[in-house]
Amino acid sequence: MHVDTVMETELRGLRRRRPEVAGTVLAGRDGLLISSDLPTTDATHLAALAAVSHGVGQQVADTVRGGSFRESVVHTSTGCVITYPAGRHALLTLVTEAGSDLAGLHEEARAVAERAGAAVDSQRVGATPVPEVHAALTTRTPVGTLARRRPGATTDWG
Repeated sequence: MHVDTVMETELRGLRRRRPEVAGTVLAGRDGLLISSDLPTTDATHLAALAAVSHGVGQQVADTVRGGSFRESVVHTSTGCVITYPAGRHALLTLVTEAGSDLAGLHEEARAVAERAGAAVDSQRVGATPVPEVHAALTTRTPVGTLARRRPGATTDWG
């Protein structure tokens, strides 16, 4: 399924079935916006914040050895902002109104996130691959091998 079709069918369908969902954002795990039905500025910011929220949540889950990350929930005075992993390359974020049935919403939203994630993964739209959590770090250059500034020089390194 094409990503635009996912937005049209899956995300709008979720909003029709769950009227407490006020908006949706589909973003890459790199924080770049893929699709949304929120105002553009809000969606762009929320996409970036969702990536941060997911990263922190994943690290907490890893630290406590609590299994795989399922969702991040931020409760506000007017509702919730919930971020779900959507495949390997994306995140689905929902903005909900107060009084939402979160248990029922989680079940339905996870299924939507899975289908949306499959569409993004198949097309790699707007997302960069996520490295494995325990992947090797890049090689660093030892400080002793770096060029040193010559005494008395003002701009010439060497």
